[in-house]
Amino acid sequence: MIKGCKICGISDPNTLNFLINHLHPPTFIGFICNYPKSSRHVEYENLKKLLNISPKQSYYVAVLVKPNINILEKIKNLPFDYYQLYDCTPEEIKEIKEKYQKKIITAFTIKSGSDLINYKLYSNHTDIYLFDSKGYEKSQSFDHDLIKNIKLNKEIMIAGNIQYNDELKNYKNLANFIDLSGGVETSGLKDLSKIEFFLNKVNEIKNEA
Repeated sequence: MIKGCKICGISDPNTLNFLINHLHPPTFIGFICNYPKSSRHVEYENLKKLLNISPKQSYYVAVLVKPNINILEKIKNLPFDYYQLYDCTPEEIKEIKEKYQKKIITAFTIKSGSDLINYKLYSNHTDIYLFDSKGYEKSQSFDHDLIKNIKLNKEIMIAGNIQYNDELKNYKNLANFIDLSGGVETSGLKDLSKIEFFLNKVNEIKNEA
């Protein structure tokens, strides 16, 4: 059942204010904290300024790719609700969760079924599972049917080149939250008209449920 969505890769106050003041704001808003290969990466000083804006009804998410102690210490006092972690072992996630007292979105990047072998090992330290493509800074797809038989007592988020105007009913039986970044962009920049369309569609499918 679709409960909400995440808009990721926010890097400017105009888009952020649009999201948090929307009639149907996203459940989660994501910021790329330590992955400079991404055009959506936000430097620390700009990140601090953005996070001075109250999230109101949304949760702020720090997107972190195999974070080291330097970045974790740097952002520890910023008002993030969740850490979204890529390329971490269960032990690393346990340590981060306990030390920084954040909720955890554990991200799995998927190309084939073999990438899902160990997903259950993360269950004790994960609040939400995110199944994403191998693209990282690129918008790539993966076969969403690979996760249709996943059995978890956790909420599931799905990403991987999903577009703002896709048929959201296709994901109702796969995930609780839909995660878009490139799918609400035009020429690499967040497109408020696409975000508007997508947020309204998510609200419609929530109400259908």
